[in-house]
Amino acid sequence: MTKTSQPRIARGLSEFAGSYDVVLCDIWGVVHNGQARYPAACDALQRFRAQGGAVVLITNAPRPSPPIFEQLTSLKVPRDAFDGMVTSGDVTLSFIAERPGQPIYHIGPERDLTLFEISEQQTGVKPRLTSLKEADYVVITGLNDDRSETPDDYADQLSIMKSRQLDMICANPDLVVHVGEELIYCAGAVAQAYEDRGGRVRQAGKPFAPIYERALSFAEKMRGASVPRARILAIGDAMRTDIAGAVDFGVDALFVTKGIHREELHQGDAIDIAAYHQFLEENPRHPMAAIPELVW
Repeated sequence: MTKTSQPRIARGLSEFAGSYDVVLCDIWGVVHNGQARYPAACDALQRFRAQGGAVVLITNAPRPSPPIFEQLTSLKVPRDAFDGMVTSGDVTLSFIAERPGQPIYHIGPERDLTLFEISEQQTGVKPRLTSLKEADYVVITGLNDDRSETPDDYADQLSIMKSRQLDMICANPDLVVHVGEELIYCAGAVAQAYEDRGGRVRQAGKPFAPIYERALSFAEKMRGASVPRARILAIGDAMRTDIAGAVDFGVDALFVTKGIHREELHQGDAIDIAAYHQFLEENPRHPMAAIPELVW
């Protein structure tokens, strides 16, 4: 949309589902909120698949696909709501595989250590996790304690990393995420602080191209044919990652407004059109349409 046009508000995915062969759908904020699934969103994806479309879940989760599948199962997300999944953790594994045997300093909670376990399973090489002083590079999957820490708590570590000119691989470019109603910091916030200091960061997830290329490759392999980008729709709730990444990759985007931006854009259940119009004025990349929640 142009900056002078009226923003399009969709009633449901069914309005334009026939124009697309593949949906690349964000998970957290669209399919679930970390504590419960969104039944209407699951139904919309099931219906899209039932009419012949393919759904690839594409998420900035810093862990590889297997534990994310387990999380979706625990939240009772129907398996027939999607064909496959690509996570930021999957892309991170490929980045780690490019540096076999190099010692790694890991920033992130203990639950994310599955990343390195799966790396060993896939490559046969056990990642060497070590101290910051001995590391050749850094992998950040999140804050060590995202319920109490902020990026400011990492200032000393970032100073050491910059002094040693260490590269950082960021396994989750998200800045923040809602867990229920609580807003917590993600790895991307610390990575941004490192970049602000002049540090080098390689980003594994949205809005950067590697995760989209991997998702498109999966979709094309599954369908047995190439998929024109004009026939791909990305769905997400974060302007900085989901929408910007889709637009930069050359595909249409459907913006779910009651996700991470709900406090900015909503008055109750309805989109505040004036606030949304201003929001678009402040962002250079625009979605094809917006919808409060993903429904059919």
